Amino acid sequence: MRHTLPIAPQFYVTAPQSCPYLEGRSERKLFTALQGENAEKLNDALSKQGFRRSQNVLYRPSCAECAACLSARIRVADFTPSRSQRRTLKRNVDLRRDATSPWATEDQYALFRRYLDSRHADGGMADMDIFEFAAMIEETPVRSRVVEYSVPAATPQDRRKLVAVCLTDVLDDGLSMVYSFYDPDRAAHSLGTYIILDHIEIARRSGLPYVYLGYWVPGSKKMGYKAGFNALEIYKNGRWQDIGNPADHSGKTHPLSVEPIAEQVARIALPETRPTTPTKR
Repeated sequence: MRHTLPIAPQFYVTAPQSCPYLEGRSERKLFTALQGENAEKLNDALSKQGFRRSQNVLYRPSCAECAACLSARIRVADFTPSRSQRRTLKRNVDLRRDATSPWATEDQYALFRRYLDSRHADGGMADMDIFEFAAMIEETPVRSRVVEYSVPAATPQDRRKLVAVCLTDVLDDGLSMVYSFYDPDRAAHSLGTYIILDHIEIARRSGLPYVYLGYWVPGSKKMGYKAGFNALEIYKNGRWQDIGNPADHSGKTHPLSVEPIAEQVARIALPETRPTTPTKR
């Protein structure tokens, strides 16, 4: 008989801090370290349960009285672009995609700084320096790629211009878009939407069923765009379900909306380790 043991990571909870999505609320995260030879298995398993990766940490919102943050993913096989999304694809037909190893460059950081200064000057990443940026890109214990998008050079002597970047994890059932940023001067090109559309195409060609988008938050303008993609699922009440009408989901607070931490951890399904040496019976 072969015996397997579940991977048993330790889970922790952060102290409450200001919520970046809904004004006047505080956020709290349930998290665990992502390390060792079973890191990919753990990332795959917990991503299916609403967790997200940040460097070598997996986390999921666990706020005291709020359950507004809902992990979202697109069913690749069922997705069809809307009319406006088809226009976005046409506007960006000249972009070249290059998928590379997770390695930070000065061009990426320069674009990242312009993006933050224009779109998120008061956000939690506003003070990130080049070393912290490199850590965000490079500190990954799982299979990750940096997907770069560039436009043709103005002259033969020039280099192609980098206009968008996405740090992407390759899961066993899809692509997880960890973080993306783009040229704020190309707002008319809807690069954020284009990156998602292109990742859907990458997943389709790779035979992967899902593209994970991170969290959709009812009532948050920052996250509202995700509901514009059809074939969208959300992780709610412990299972993936079609989003249906976005207006049916509430971001209101309620003292009983979140289970106690101990119950949340007990419900997490963990992967198993490799089989041990067979034992005689």
